[in-house]
Amino acid sequence: MDLFAQAAERDAGNAPLAERMRPRTLDEVQGQEHLVGEGKLLRQLIEADRVPSMIFWGPPGSGKTTIARVIAGTTGAEFVPFSAVLGGVAEIREIVKAAERRRNERRERTILFVDEIHRFNKGQQDALLPHVERGTVTLIGATTENPSFELVGALLSRARVFPLRPLDEDAVRALCERALTDSERGLGKSGLTATPDALNLFARAAFGDGRRALGALETAAAFVEARGLKEIDASAAEEALQQRTLLYDKAGEEHYNVVSAFIKSLRGSDPDAALHYLARMLEAGEDPLYVARRLVIFSSEDVGNADPTALPLALAAHQAVERIGMPEGRIPLGQATTYLACAPKSNAAYRALGLAFEDLKGKGPLPVPMHLRNVPTALMQELGYGDDYVYAHSAQDAFVAAENLPEALRGRVYYEPERRGAEVEIGRRLGEWRERRRRE
Repeated sequence: MDLFAQAAERDAGNAPLAERMRPRTLDEVQGQEHLVGEGKLLRQLIEADRVPSMIFWGPPGSGKTTIARVIAGTTGAEFVPFSAVLGGVAEIREIVKAAERRRNERRERTILFVDEIHRFNKGQQDALLPHVERGTVTLIGATTENPSFELVGALLSRARVFPLRPLDEDAVRALCERALTDSERGLGKSGLTATPDALNLFARAAFGDGRRALGALETAAAFVEARGLKEIDASAAEEALQQRTLLYDKAGEEHYNVVSAFIKSLRGSDPDAALHYLARMLEAGEDPLYVARRLVIFSSEDVGNADPTALPLALAAHQAVERIGMPEGRIPLGQATTYLACAPKSNAAYRALGLAFEDLKGKGPLPVPMHLRNVPTALMQELGYGDDYVYAHSAQDAFVAAENLPEALRGRVYYEPERRGAEVEIGRRLGEWRERRRRE
């Protein structure tokens, strides 16, 4: 151990509480029993000392780095951290050389832990791939993003993906309780206690992030100690938590997950769930006009003619948000959300347009029937343009039985109204017209 390592070890007591309380054994790991519980695959691989290259995919504070360090400690491997953001190909080569020496001289394996592996560029991945294949290093990557979107197939195929879950409230509460009673690494020597209400606040406000909960606990501890108190109550917890930050990265996967959940809740006619996801988006700082645009699209694509008032209502909500801004803009967004969720649903118009586009791609721009063509000149009139055209308002019931599709598409049906909402009447009327057109 060099002088810097000795100094770091002496100063470990000054590290943040979350770092000091990092689990050192599998039994101390909270909230990931589906991976490291008794009899689970990852635990068996670790205990059998047959650890493959792997990717830990999960939200912040779920234990990705912790489990990687526990694996290294349990198997006696050298743990080498590497930042995909700060490190480069040259550093990877140096790590690999050291790993080869370690393996050849001491028969010791190296676990290369790549934090934020989703930021690994192609050059870094290509430089590492052959050494992972040969087993020179065992790769453990950590990412909050879906690895199937971020890693090249060759590297992904050589690493097993283990999804980590957000810690549930019980797991977070257990972390806080352990930190309060642990005299070696935690706050046990301080004699502090916390009320059940305070622990529940930490657990709820962590949003599955153990590190966030321990950070808030440490702040609350400093807050009450500065006042000569020995108990962390709900008010101290609230003071420490201050403004909470929701898990919602507008450029990342969780953004698309929440937006997807919002739209699917609307489509599934569940206004309560839709309002939940609307609130999450707005609380996390989503552009309200983005939400309004999605509502406009939804009103036409998924409600359509089952409720023809849905589109103007959604457009009015969009206009209202533009004019009044936030926070009041959330009110028309909430109104539009509940209306659209409760409206009868039909994507018949959307489907019909898709079928029309398919025919256009397959058959091309077919000739327009002569009776529908524009007649701007005498020559065109002589050629038959506009012949047999019947002005609908001059016809009985304002209905004309003529075929208006190009000849190659005669009889083709695109629009099939659903038997819901206003489309029931539209379907009845359209059915009569199609039958008359067929007969006449």
